[in-house]
Amino acid sequence: MNKEIRIFSPGTVANVSCGFDVLGFCLDTVGDEMVVRISSEKGIRITKIEGFDLPFETHKNVAGVSAQALIADLKPDCGFEIEIYKFIKPGSGIGSSAASAAGSVFAINELMGKPYTKTELTRFAMKGEALASQSEHADNLAPALFGGFTLVKSLCPLEILKLPIPDELYATIIHPQIEIKTAEARAILPKSVPLHDAITQWSNLGSLVHALHNGDYELLQRSLHDSIVEPYRSKLIPHFEDIKLATLASGALGIGISGSGPSIFALSKGEKTAKEVEDAMRKVYTKTAIQFETYVSKINSKGIKIIEA
Repeated sequence: MNKEIRIFSPGTVANVSCGFDVLGFCLDTVGDEMVVRISSEKGIRITKIEGFDLPFETHKNVAGVSAQALIADLKPDCGFEIEIYKFIKPGSGIGSSAASAAGSVFAINELMGKPYTKTELTRFAMKGEALASQSEHADNLAPALFGGFTLVKSLCPLEILKLPIPDELYATIIHPQIEIKTAEARAILPKSVPLHDAITQWSNLGSLVHALHNGDYELLQRSLHDSIVEPYRSKLIPHFEDIKLATLASGALGIGISGSGPSIFALSKGEKTAKEVEDAMRKVYTKTAIQFETYVSKINSKGIKIIEA
């Protein structure tokens, strides 16, 4: 049995326009690294954090809370030390907390001989994700653990569906260097929505799932619309409408807010178009005083990857 494992825990895009709290996909070019090792002292200890200022206290760190949930169930005759090398900025909207929460439980599961399924690992990781957002949800966690596109069919009982990925689908992300807390972004959403908007939303979600199964890029383009969440959250993101217009003019299939923002994602057919979309995004924000980062990524079909074991 290996005593130590190093993993890549990827960034993710949640909601994907019409799939609020249920749909997400996994990125390939942005993510954190974590090292987890078995120790003789029982319990969970976070021994190293690089990249961003995060709490070392286990009960205050999403990776620690997730890991605690797992070992409370498994009751192993050992403990674990966790090192976190953080490259995804907290509050970025591309699954920073989910990468930590999913990464810790994935790594411990590997070291223990894989006693848990990916669905069970998602349930443990939801405890950590709730620390960051004040609610248990799996739309970022599921793609990190399962890879590709995932649909959260149900939370109780937890059921995750992995969806197909069209071969030429690429994501472009722009991350404005401002912070939007998930809890705050949820607080501005309406408590009820008009029936017409709800019907439009679930029609788009069903069509998007069908488009992924059939590799139908035209249908996917017609489905990437959010009539419920985006009108509220887009107001928190400077120049969102400018980005949207420029991105669609550059050939993107669709655009939306990544998670709770401030990151914005676009989906495109082919890497060439995805990079043209990236150029268009950069031109919009270069004219502002806001610092930003951009990424172009194939959809990551594997999820968390083992770097060294």
